[in-house]
Amino acid sequence: MQDTRTDKIVEVSLDNVVQASRKLQDVAFRSPLMRADLLSEQLGADIFWKREDLQQVRSYKIRGAYNKITSLSESELQNGVVCASAGNHAQGVAYSCSQKGVKGVIFMPHPTPNQKIEQVRMFGGDYVEIRLEGDSFDDASLAARTYCEANHMTFVHPFDDMKVIEGQATIGLEILDQVKEGLDYLFLPVGGGGLAAGVSSMVKKLSPETTIIGVEPEGAPSMSEALRLGYNLQLHSIDKFVDGAAVRQVGELNFAICKQFLDRMVRVPEGKICQTILQLYNRNAIVVEPAGALTTAALDYFADEIRGKKVVALISGSNNDIGRTEEIRERALIHTGKKHYFVVRFPQRAGALRDFLTHVLGPQDDITFFEYKKKHNRNEGPAVVGLELARPEDLPLLVRRMKELNFFGEYLNDKPDFFQYIL
Repeated sequence: MQDTRTDKIVEVSLDNVVQASRKLQDVAFRSPLMRADLLSEQLGADIFWKREDLQQVRSYKIRGAYNKITSLSESELQNGVVCASAGNHAQGVAYSCSQKGVKGVIFMPHPTPNQKIEQVRMFGGDYVEIRLEGDSFDDASLAARTYCEANHMTFVHPFDDMKVIEGQATIGLEILDQVKEGLDYLFLPVGGGGLAAGVSSMVKKLSPETTIIGVEPEGAPSMSEALRLGYNLQLHSIDKFVDGAAVRQVGELNFAICKQFLDRMVRVPEGKICQTILQLYNRNAIVVEPAGALTTAALDYFADEIRGKKVVALISGSNNDIGRTEEIRERALIHTGKKHYFVVRFPQRAGALRDFLTHVLGPQDDITFFEYKKKHNRNEGPAVVGLELARPEDLPLLVRRMKELNFFGEYLNDKPDFFQYIL
């Protein structure tokens, strides 16, 4: 881990946020605060979703990007802007450029899905040039910074910029106005920290009794680790699955602000996030990206604490690639204990597979993955087998039958390196 230490106190100006709110009236609408009836009944609380996924660019990012770009001088606007992003920030910058007639150059890594590239192109139109650089966001960001300096343009950071923070902070003003009465709990997704910094600063200023919970993916806990240790560190590696909230290091400004205003942080496993994505779609017809499911996924961790309270969970975005659906379902099944992978050692004799199906699998269990190498040695051949169980509690009996009949080789669910080849 690398670290940078800072003890500075950063103030987010209420007047500036109010001004940002006025500027945004033409591009970011007042997103609805929608009651989550089923969740409210299940958890015994009064739960609302702040639906930033319904914005024109399908995320809150338009707020910060537009506020930053419209704060630039005339000469800065003429020179144009640059950003690096593989997702929602790129779309927010592109849309802002088209609305203000500003030239924008957007750097994206080569593996960026075509769907996201096309969305940026659609929102930016003739005002935006897309450049694909490198294999990761860090590669694209370095190229963007170099290009920006060489061409005397303005870099629009996705989160570590006060004007971006003030733009995101306008959501806090809306929430408090929409709630009307006292807000007990507010759950905010945390990636780089721009949204959490802006919204928490406004809510704590105007409603200091509100408890604010930041929610991160378990595989990218950059803010919770920074707050735990007391300084803004850079993680060596992260799980990038929750791409809208997976950063190795949060912003310096964001860390300083969140340190003042976030009451707690919680980490949610990626599998639980996937389970929540499916539940939101199946039960509420709400389509969210992984980062958009973070806050809803965290609510049941606080079931006892929020009972009888008024709660708002912010849904940050809905830019989900349909091509990820099978991976999302797979991760959700593994998290709920219904999907399991094994190395199964099949005896080299006729009828071995039939015996496995008849005597090992339960009547409602299903084989969903099977990769077999017929000859491993003279007596047995291994296969990687994926099984979907009807009930998670059936796993111990399944393993016992495999061992008793000499099929068991190895259990793979607790081997994360293996799953990068399967998922």
